[in-house]
Amino acid sequence: MQVKICGLTTSDQVKFCVENNTDFCGFILNYEKSHRFINFETAKKITSVEKKKTFYVGVLVNPSLEELKTFSSLNLDYFQIYGNFNKYEIKKIKDKYKKKIILALQIKEERDILKYKEYQDVADIILFDSSGLNKSLSWNYDWIREVPKNITKMIGGNINIDLLDNLKKITDIVDVSGALETNKVKDNNKIKNLLDKIEQIND
Repeated sequence: MQVKICGLTTSDQVKFCVENNTDFCGFILNYEKSHRFINFETAKKITSVEKKKTFYVGVLVNPSLEELKTFSSLNLDYFQIYGNFNKYEIKKIKDKYKKKIILALQIKEERDILKYKEYQDVADIILFDSSGLNKSLSWNYDWIREVPKNITKMIGGNINIDLLDNLKKITDIVDVSGALETNKVKDNNKIKNLLDKIEQIND
């Protein structure tokens, strides 16, 4: 199981994650309601940190064409996209900006899981997330057990260290943010504990 640590806001946080072999680092680029939002200049600075084996992810909520163009200049491997885009629009974004795509689905009820079928041929990863965006909400993660194994699955929404043993059986990647914060700031001790736990699970 891999891990994405989302909502990083400083170069030091990114360096710590990279040095501790985090698989994906996520940055909130255009959703100003989140306390994890960073402006373009900050994003430019912290995505210039040497990433080694880590992938950098730009998180975008209903991005405009202008925003996609702007953020495509950053040192990102993936766009993580929320919003009402059809598969043709996603493919166009992917091809035009040469970014891999994490397609985020917001899950409120079990039938929402099935939306993955529209995007499975164009998205590199499907993120099954809560409907909360900047709020950490739980949902029934077991709903994704029916998603075929050939789909690369990421789970988000109130993920914490105590859930990891069970989640390993149903997902490829966990997306963690709020559980790694103390007073809304990323906490290196919590990050390290989570990464150690994942390493232990994967052994």
